Amino acid sequence: MTRVGRVERTTKETSVVVELNLDGRGDVSVSTGVGFFDHMLDQLGRHGLFDLTVKTDGDLHIDSHHTMEDTALALGAAFRQALGDKRGIVRFADASVPLDESLAEVTVDLSGRPYLVHSEPAGMAPMIGADYDTTMTRHILESFVAQAQVALHVRVPYGRNAHHIVECQFKALARALRHASEIDPRQTGIPSTKGAL
Repeated sequence: MTRVGRVERTTKETSVVVELNLDGRGDVSVSTGVGFFDHMLDQLGRHGLFDLTVKTDGDLHIDSHHTMEDTALALGAAFRQALGDKRGIVRFADASVPLDESLAEVTVDLSGRPYLVHSEPAGMAPMIGADYDTTMTRHILESFVAQAQVALHVRVPYGRNAHHIVECQFKALARALRHASEIDPRQTGIPSTKGAL
């Protein structure tokens, strides 16, 4: 079984191509024009052991919002596509990842129903580098969840450095998605009493 998703999304604001292999080795090639976002997508692929290719051309002359939003939408759609009918998957998973003084706790259910709960420390620096607005982390996750159709709870109970606070979220998300999407050798059907996810 090949669990691969490929999504192309083109609007007047962006052009996005995402390719994702759930059963990869963490080979990543990402180019969005937003340096810190590229770094976060690299974390997602490498720590999730997903082979991930992302190429986004966006209206960065306006700002980075559309580029990150549309990339996250395409990534979510590719993830959902790669899961197929979800037969044999683990479905639920959680991960806690520290990064120096920061800690992220992520729990995911590949439920077929989009829902996000997100909290991070108040008073974060507003920007990381020149083009990553820290309020975008939640919106990136919202966009991913909307298309991936998963329930995602992300909590950062403490942290000081904005770079660390955001990065540990992506690392924990990678680990949780990796474990939830893995094939359970004892699960022969779809892990739901409804018979569908």
